[in-house]
Amino acid sequence: MWTTILLTFFAGVFAANATPHFVKGITKEPFPTPFGYSPLINLVAGWGMYVIAALLLAGAGVTAQPWPAAASGAIGVLVMGVFHAQLGAFGKRPPAEAAPRA
Repeated sequence: MWTTILLTFFAGVFAANATPHFVKGITKEPFPTPFGYSPLINLVAGWGMYVIAALLLAGAGVTAQPWPAAASGAIGVLVMGVFHAQLGAFGKRPPAEAAPRA
């Protein structure tokens, strides 16, 4: 069961992290990665992370432990979402004037 929990957690992390990179890539907007800011690099990085997430899920034995797998994957997605919402990519936050006003 612990293998399923760990693998689905990291699958959630990779899938959630893939989303902004993939979206920025297909919308032709720059976004930071360790390899550069270009949309093509982001597209490939996002796609690669989706592939990694799928491989992790394939090896996780999700059908044997569906509820722990779903909960762990959801927590992984939440952790990466909070990371992007608070700290952001490489700790870079948008300028104050670009932030939405409350």
